[in-house]
Amino acid sequence: MKFIRFKKDDFISYGLLEGEKVKIIQGDIFGDYEITDSFYDITEIDFLTPCMPSKIVCVGLNYRSHAQEMKLDLPKEPVIFIKPSTSILAHRGEIIRPEMSQRVDYEAELALVMGRQAKNIKPDEAVDYILGATCFNDVTARDLQQRDGQWTRAKSFDTFAPFGPCIATDLDYDNLPLELILNGETKQKSNTSDFIFSVGEMVSFISNVMLLNPGDVIATGTPSGIGPLNAGDIVQVKIQDVGILKNYVR
Repeated sequence: MKFIRFKKDDFISYGLLEGEKVKIIQGDIFGDYEITDSFYDITEIDFLTPCMPSKIVCVGLNYRSHAQEMKLDLPKEPVIFIKPSTSILAHRGEIIRPEMSQRVDYEAELALVMGRQAKNIKPDEAVDYILGATCFNDVTARDLQQRDGQWTRAKSFDTFAPFGPCIATDLDYDNLPLELILNGETKQKSNTSDFIFSVGEMVSFISNVMLLNPGDVIATGTPSGIGPLNAGDIVQVKIQDVGILKNYVR
């Protein structure tokens, strides 16, 4: 299934995406809900972020190819950081380059959406706590990241966490092709099979640090090929069986 969250005029709802139609969902996809027979055409609605996370937990340096690109040793355990919930941006929204940065980069990622509250879980239990996956762009002010030495400012600007368009369920999260397309040209292309840490290992590790709530997002790292975004660019994150996240840059 592919869950979305959308707006039609003043009406906001979860929906089930089926081809070019969106079936209206009554209730909460993180609780009790019913898929109705009422629907809109996809051209009639505006996409919202498919959930409203209390936090976005990101895993840095989680592809072998990216570690080689950056000339870094493989980490012994997941390196994590947090983006604030205020940085979220929906499919088709505009990424805004901050004036204080001269280099803003794209980073295509698979993101997981938690379906249940998780604390101190084991790696082989993780899949039971995940609702599904979504496309994610870990937008980064690269010059500020290098200047600060820690990543909070560089990762936290408003609009720096685009994700969507949907939450896709029942996938093999550790074996999904993904790519980033900038102005029609593929810049990143890889598969989550290149993960250093598996989805189970990541979710378990994070749950032993902090409580994960339903709707929280875990971004699982980016492959090699990161590069800059400029005003006027169109950037897309494409993941097989999930969808295409499209955003504009200004």
